[in-house]
Amino acid sequence: MRVAKWLSIGLLLAAVLSSAGCARAARDTQGFAIADTAVLEAPFEEAWQSAKAVLRERDYDIYTRDKRGVFVAYSKMKRSRLLIPKRVKFTIALAPVSDNATEVTVESIRQVFGVTLLTYPGWHDRQTTDRSETQAILEAIQAKVAGGTGATASVAESAPASQANSSPAS
Repeated sequence: MRVAKWLSIGLLLAAVLSSAGCARAARDTQGFAIADTAVLEAPFEEAWQSAKAVLRERDYDIYTRDKRGVFVAYSKMKRSRLLIPKRVKFTIALAPVSDNATEVTVESIRQVFGVTLLTYPGWHDRQTTDRSETQAILEAIQAKVAGGTGATASVAESAPASQANSSPAS
């Protein structure tokens, strides 16, 4: 009788502890991206071709090309501390402002490859602090457009993505 009592208490304790677990929810990644925006004095189609050419010249893996105005591209995978794979995801969004002007937004977010208890192995977003690569891509697109037509490009804004996508309060 005494063994059965301790066995049932042990099983109950094991069930309670296993249901509590030490799993955690995935991280909230809002505000992790950095975005830079510029308005190019070029038609949408020319800006589209220039953005595509710049991504190919910089040897990025172009994952998505959406003719509605979005590119998703990835930098080459590198390893930090010899173990952890990392890369940068770039989202380039083009939107026509007028017949001869196009707004280009380059957004970047750092990614690391890993596994958590609640996810399959995959790429996980981490906060980006270095905006030099997004600015370099934007400047290269501006230079390609300016070199092709002699038009000029003006920088509209440069802010973190969480602030760039929000509207100002009135």
